[in-house]
Amino acid sequence: MSAVTQAGAHTLERTQRVPGTLDEVFRFFGDPRNLERITPPFLRFQVEAMDTEELGEGTHIDYSLRLHGLPLSWRTRIVEWNPPFHFVDLQLRGPYRLWHHRHDFRQVEHAETGAPEVEVRDRVDFTVLSNARLLRPLERLIERLFVRRDVARIFDHRAAQMAALHPA
Repeated sequence: MSAVTQAGAHTLERTQRVPGTLDEVFRFFGDPRNLERITPPFLRFQVEAMDTEELGEGTHIDYSLRLHGLPLSWRTRIVEWNPPFHFVDLQLRGPYRLWHHRHDFRQVEHAETGAPEVEVRDRVDFTVLSNARLLRPLERLIERLFVRRDVARIFDHRAAQMAALHPA
């Protein structure tokens, strides 16, 4: 866990393979507008603004979305940018107390055809309420009943969309 994350943070990890070269796949994920294409429609996710022309370390991105029908704004900052191998976004404002999302990319080959593929690994460390010990039982309940399921649905949808957009 990075120094940014906190004790008691929940973690979701996902790995999938996407056909293409490292540069192609990184470029796709490095364009925040593509998030709109791979995010579930029920979130009504939209990129509202970026403070730089292209994504890079220090870029701030503002989004709007609906979570369980509630309108929310979300602001992230790119805190690490190492093309084409990884980048990290950190929530500055949004529905979580902590959201630290690391995206890793590794060039591999398709096991049967030898065609180029990229292993895309996501690791999200998040906390729902706070780091206060008194709130941890409530946070665990909220995380178990809602948040883990919601985050998993988002990443499941994203994997399906990536498979549809980039068929083998």
